[in-house]
Amino acid sequence: MELSSVILRFMLTFILALIFGIERQRAHKPTGFGTFIFVSVGSCALAITAINLNAENPLPLLSGIVTGIGFLGAGALIKTGDRIFGFTTASTIWLFAIFGLVVGVGEYFVGISVYAVTWVVILIDMYLEKKGIGSYQKKIIVDTNKIVSEREIRLLIGAKRCRLISTEIDKKENKLHLIYQVEGTREDINKIPNMLFQKDWFDSAKIE
Repeated sequence: MELSSVILRFMLTFILALIFGIERQRAHKPTGFGTFIFVSVGSCALAITAINLNAENPLPLLSGIVTGIGFLGAGALIKTGDRIFGFTTASTIWLFAIFGLVVGVGEYFVGISVYAVTWVVILIDMYLEKKGIGSYQKKIIVDTNKIVSEREIRLLIGAKRCRLISTEIDKKENKLHLIYQVEGTREDINKIPNMLFQKDWFDSAKIE
């Protein structure tokens, strides 16, 4: 394979993965730009290598890429209580491996199509998240400086869905440590700490 062709494939993969990765990092997703670049460029490099080693039958090495990335994607899944999160992140990691692979073998149209579809899905997901449609969820950790009714805290949080997943009572210090799983719009969830701050029993809160 000519050097100019190799450079073109690497640069195309790197630049497009960088743009997407920066957006994911700005959105505070579990995986940032580095992960998407490494996965894409690595897959592209292996695809080019597979063609150079055996242009007539590169499939064994290429299929190994897809299988291997599946384990990396599984690592992006997060289990909280009885729910599992991170499927979008895991699937985009796998998809960017495919993107790097098809660009590496010279299928530019297929690669750009995969990249474009990924952006369309992410933009739609961002719109639904902003509108509170679907499962935009966060974990909120609340600490109090005295024992209060859990129901009072739950009503004050006021999210569309609020589920208590952990409770710690410190009788000696007269404090509560509560962890909630809440669902709602980004704006509603971000307002919760301000509402809690108005209460004299409130000590601290953390949104994860």
